[in-house]
Amino acid sequence: MQDGNQPNKRTPSPRRDQLLEASYQWVLQHGLADMSLRPLAEAVGSSPRVLLFLFGSKDDLIRALLARARHDELILLDRLRAGSDTPDLAGAAAQVWQWLAAPEHRDLLRLWCEGYACSLIDPGGPWANFASQTVTDWLDLLAQFQPPESRNSEEAAAQRTYVLAVLRGAILDLLATRDFSRTSAAITHLASRLRASA
Repeated sequence: MQDGNQPNKRTPSPRRDQLLEASYQWVLQHGLADMSLRPLAEAVGSSPRVLLFLFGSKDDLIRALLARARHDELILLDRLRAGSDTPDLAGAAAQVWQWLAAPEHRDLLRLWCEGYACSLIDPGGPWANFASQTVTDWLDLLAQFQPPESRNSEEAAAQRTYVLAVLRGAILDLLATRDFSRTSAAITHLASRLRASA
């Protein structure tokens, strides 16, 4: 049931926030697709009934967890925008890859990829729009590293789409094979091509 009287639709609850964070840490390890409320509730020190009361439904909990994952993504993007001394798209690609490829971010990357895939397979499910939002978020970031006078052109849009496609492919490859050297070499090659065409 969807209505404005659900606890998660009214005011934030400290207990809800606590359980959301604990659940988020759990799904980073175990994934979302086959998530069952009973083992999740047991792992976070709660009960399925409490989770349903605080989040409204299992689908609403999944939506909250994906929003939490996107929150981490947006923090990363803001840090890259604010703290980067990289003047061009080539440098941005290399800097983004350095963060993405760090071993401590593998669980988050797997969750992103799972949410992305589920969004494509079941666009009407709780992960609806996760993939398209992620694409928009990253394209908006990459645009900041293109010359202001040309970033709205079709060529600039195609260029940052190309960069995003290579980064996404390298992420999937790295997660599948754990071959850091080869995938990183591909990003170095990408940066070289971007600089050569600048």
